Amino acid sequence: MSNGEIVIQARDLRKVYRVGDVDVHALRGVDLEVARGEFVTIIGPSGSGKSTLFHILGGLTPPTSGTVLIHGKDLRALSDAGRTQLRKKEVGFVFQRYNLLPTLNAADNIAIARYIAGADHGDDPQFREVLDLLGLRERLTHKPQALSGGEQQRVAIARAIVNRPSILLADEPTGNLDTENSNIVLGLLRDLNQRLGQTVLMITHNAEAAAYGQRIVQMRDGRVVG
Repeated sequence: MSNGEIVIQARDLRKVYRVGDVDVHALRGVDLEVARGEFVTIIGPSGSGKSTLFHILGGLTPPTSGTVLIHGKDLRALSDAGRTQLRKKEVGFVFQRYNLLPTLNAADNIAIARYIAGADHGDDPQFREVLDLLGLRERLTHKPQALSGGEQQRVAIARAIVNRPSILLADEPTGNLDTENSNIVLGLLRDLNQRLGQTVLMITHNAEAAAYGQRIVQMRDGRVVG
């Protein structure tokens, strides 16, 4: 449940890509607010601008114009190092591709995030709760090739939230999964939101997946339409 504090605020976001001699307008004046504890899904067809919005909100790419505030901090006012530090502290990312290191087991794939952040929550009760919630306790010694797609995505989710980011951004997290595993992963994201208060912003093209959110934002042609 939201407590009213705005953790993501976007104002008049525009993004223009130059492709040859043509300007492609990926975003055309998008406004969006996400409150702490919300589970918001952004849905739209391919080319609607939702993935561009995802990358801008996560500080991975700058907008052509407009403003993004994360906890009141203007991303465009920060240096590259400052944006990197903000992402490390405040934002966890989950993508369609799991991006796990094949030579490491599940536990070490998760531990990398702790190492990068300069922290170790290995004995953290909340992290143990996360492992139990994600059903990973018995799979931590397995390498990615020994895990199902759904299990690999659960490891990726654990890696994204091990450092307790205030915001979890998920871009088509079920895109490589079958229906059964998709429902499991979406249910786990909802559990993280409801049981632990994790703020979740998820991008999807699938209406059934979008329905797992508390609020659905519809995009088309670079604009929010509903």
